[in-house]
Amino acid sequence: MKKINTPLLKKEIEKLKAGEKVLLSGVIYTARDSAHKRLAQAIARGRAFPFDLKGQIIYYCGPTPRPKGRIIGSCGPTTSSRMDAFTPALLKAGIIGMIGKGRRSAAVVEAIKKYRGVYFLAYAGCGALISKYVKKMELTAYKELGPEAVYRLEVCDLPLIVGIDTTGRSLYD
Repeated sequence: MKKINTPLLKKEIEKLKAGEKVLLSGVIYTARDSAHKRLAQAIARGRAFPFDLKGQIIYYCGPTPRPKGRIIGSCGPTTSSRMDAFTPALLKAGIIGMIGKGRRSAAVVEAIKKYRGVYFLAYAGCGALISKYVKKMELTAYKELGPEAVYRLEVCDLPLIVGIDTTGRSLYD
């Protein structure tokens, strides 16, 4: 497996190919439907973001409450297509990657190609296991959304699969 670290550089992700397994270390941000809607509204209104989107990776995840003695509860991926309406605008605003599960729309694939981003797949059904790769978690934005708030996670060797590479090649094709 190839080890990669955030912040990801365009020249690094351009070497990744659909189907390739990677171990990701560094900072990622969680965001699901409600947070995506708010980020998209900020883009549309020309407002500042609660965190710098440039070069960031968004993990489509809503962590469960953390058990005693743990950093985070179960944190498996949610279905990525639910964020498809917002993804092209977020890629244009500077995010470089996304982590989730499932197929993406044609519009998202085109935006990934246009903005040279990457879509990673997390292992579905493994939320409790994935939580073991999280070394730190802190609330970043939208506290009132509960588990759908934006959290900053520091991960170490999070196992992922390149689902769609910068050229638009998809593991699903």
